[in-house]
Amino acid sequence: MLSRCGRRLLHVLGLSFPLLTGRPLFLFPHRFMKPQVVFVLGGPGAGKGTQCARIVEDMAFIQFGSAARSCPTLRPHGLQHVGLPCPSANSQSLLKLMAFISFGILLLSQKYGYTHLSAGELLRDERKNPDSQYGELIEKYIKDGKIVPVEITISLLRREMDQTMAANAQKNKFLIDGFPRNQDNLQGWNKTMDGKADVSFVLFFDCNNEICIERCLERGKSSGRSDDNRESLEKRIQTYLQSTKPIIDLYEEMGKVKKIDASKSVDEVFDEVVKIFDKEG
Repeated sequence: MLSRCGRRLLHVLGLSFPLLTGRPLFLFPHRFMKPQVVFVLGGPGAGKGTQCARIVEDMAFIQFGSAARSCPTLRPHGLQHVGLPCPSANSQSLLKLMAFISFGILLLSQKYGYTHLSAGELLRDERKNPDSQYGELIEKYIKDGKIVPVEITISLLRREMDQTMAANAQKNKFLIDGFPRNQDNLQGWNKTMDGKADVSFVLFFDCNNEICIERCLERGKSSGRSDDNRESLEKRIQTYLQSTKPIIDLYEEMGKVKKIDASKSVDEVFDEVVKIFDKEG
């Protein structure tokens, strides 16, 4: 049987291994759960996509490292995954635990369990799809810095959520980046998804407009994005201020906005993100 620390680490990982605990291995629930959504908003270049990727990829390792460092059984041996030396283990239970670490790492996202969906990326991918009936229309809207019709965006988001949950019903938590971008988006979401998905809160990355533009121009040197140029960016900033910011203000009146100063470095911003998700889950 595992020591108390070993059981604690498995609890952190959200796993149950029959060989280690004597209990059944349940990875998937028996019913389809309703999507839990966090809208991620901010101006172009505020760092929404960068931070969403880190929420999905990094947060579980923070929790895992914390558990390993605080565990008296594991601490003397350490784990390479958290930057500590890893000499041979001296207990059978530790060896069994270590044998499953590689598999456990694959499921570490269960710390928060979010899947990142970027509305912009989904639209850009659809635009490149030669079989898409919306490709040319999406290209024109994006190049002009305008907002794509809500019916298209919601259909893409819903398709991705449905496919993700069909593959793993336990993955019902989504970071939706860059949506809703205007009142039409919000009304379309409420009409289509009312009772079908719950919005937990809005994660708002607040950043100076000129900083956003400079970041996007720098990104444009390698991104290949047709809208990463000053002319398009200035249009996108105006669209954001006129259309998206009022949506953020509306959610703020409802007490559902978590605001972060996104003008800081990536790591400083992420530190604030972690504090929010540690509290909100």
